Amino acid sequence: MPHGKVAKITINAKWCKGCGICVKFCPPQVLKLGPQKKPEVTNLEQCLDCHLCELRCPDLAIAVLEEEQEVAAS
Repeated sequence: MPHGKVAKITINAKWCKGCGICVKFCPPQVLKLGPQKKPEVTNLEQCLDCHLCELRCPDLAIAVLEEEQEVAAS
């Protein structure tokens, strides 16, 4: 099977103050604010791996990592 890179988004809830900047800067709306006003990953397969959420977070509470994943041949 061929391999592909898939984004993994990690949010440090202790560092996050819930400002929502990451949600606003995410082009495909992968993130949304949850009940505690903290970002939640809701649509990971749409992630463009642009890192805008990570770059714009003033609290350094979000990280976008790439993971290798096997991709099914079509």
